[in-house]
Amino acid sequence: MSWSGVTGLLADATPTTAPSAPATGTGQPPSGLPGLDLRLPTSADEVTSSTKEAAGWLDAHWQEWVASGIRIVFIVLLALVLRAMVRKLITQLIARMTKPAEGEAAEPSRLGGLLANTGVVNPERRQQRSEAIGSVLRSVASFTILGTAALMVLSALGVNLAPLLASAGVAGVAIGFGARNLVTDFLSGVFMIMEDQYGVGDEIDTGVATGTVLEVGLRVTKLRGANGEIWYIRNGEVKRIANMSQGWSTASVDVQVGYKEDLVRVEALILETAEALSKESPYDELIWAPFSVLGVESVAADSVVLRLEARTAPGKSALVGRGLRQRLKAAFDLAGIKLKEEVPTAAAAAAAAAAGVLPVLVADAGPPSALADPASPRSLAAAPIPAPARPADEAGPGPLKTT
Repeated sequence: MSWSGVTGLLADATPTTAPSAPATGTGQPPSGLPGLDLRLPTSADEVTSSTKEAAGWLDAHWQEWVASGIRIVFIVLLALVLRAMVRKLITQLIARMTKPAEGEAAEPSRLGGLLANTGVVNPERRQQRSEAIGSVLRSVASFTILGTAALMVLSALGVNLAPLLASAGVAGVAIGFGARNLVTDFLSGVFMIMEDQYGVGDEIDTGVATGTVLEVGLRVTKLRGANGEIWYIRNGEVKRIANMSQGWSTASVDVQVGYKEDLVRVEALILETAEALSKESPYDELIWAPFSVLGVESVAADSVVLRLEARTAPGKSALVGRGLRQRLKAAFDLAGIKLKEEVPTAAAAAAAAAAGVLPVLVADAGPPSALADPASPRSLAAAPIPAPARPADEAGPGPLKTT
């Protein structure tokens, strides 16, 4: 088919009401096809008219295009600059919060007090926590700024944001109701990190599980139990936390000695042994305060219990207590201090009475057994009842008749 044939078909498809004269300079298509003009120019006049229409349309819209482009570029540049400034401000704020106070007697500033926790958390721990908090704040700031810039760019492109925002609002409400536990876990994790309730390596008790912290996340905390099991605990389910690894621990040791031992001598020996322990390695770094004898904890018929305590490194109280007990046992053996008075039994008392020696009984000692003497009435009453005698004419084995 020739070019003239195609032109004729297109010309036939054009409504008869459409004028053949060139369109006005308004740039609007003919009234027959308001959205599209399928006519092809067949003459120099039509080519000139089409060119004028295109030039007029470009002349009417190029300023709007340039303005929209400049607006979009300005929004993107402003968002990037604002994001960089906010991230730098957060970094400086976190650095100022973790900066130690000058001098031992200097008090931390208000910002430093949020993360300093003087006497509770070491500088390395504060640095790790500040990095985690700074990462969360920077992520939130970047999401907020870039999300707002994206909406402004869509608005500059002529996109109607009302349906989009309405749909996002409905979806947000639905997700909020359906994932409220997830939101609770996330917020609880953020506050746990900001308040430094615990960290990796801490020994904690969450009520539902106890163990060593392996990982702290914004939603889940991972613990290693005493038997090697791993606990995954949602942060929103934790109602109370006992941290045995923050600050310092207390080593409490109960020492039992005989009832008749000289307590002043025993106390002096205990303090001497504890002081020698605090100078040995590695206990010299684990014991943060000297041991002190609190006094008599309990009194029994044959022993007295003394209690002593000392401040130790966090989580090392059990190790210090075992080392002190071992050395106290060796010191008591050398000094001849008994851990318990011997209470003579009834047999030993009878043997001593037969030998003419009066045994020394401890007050409130337990009474001897009533069955210890075979001739006692209680022993005879508890003796087995003999079987009845059988007549002599009965066959079969049986016990002999007693007379």
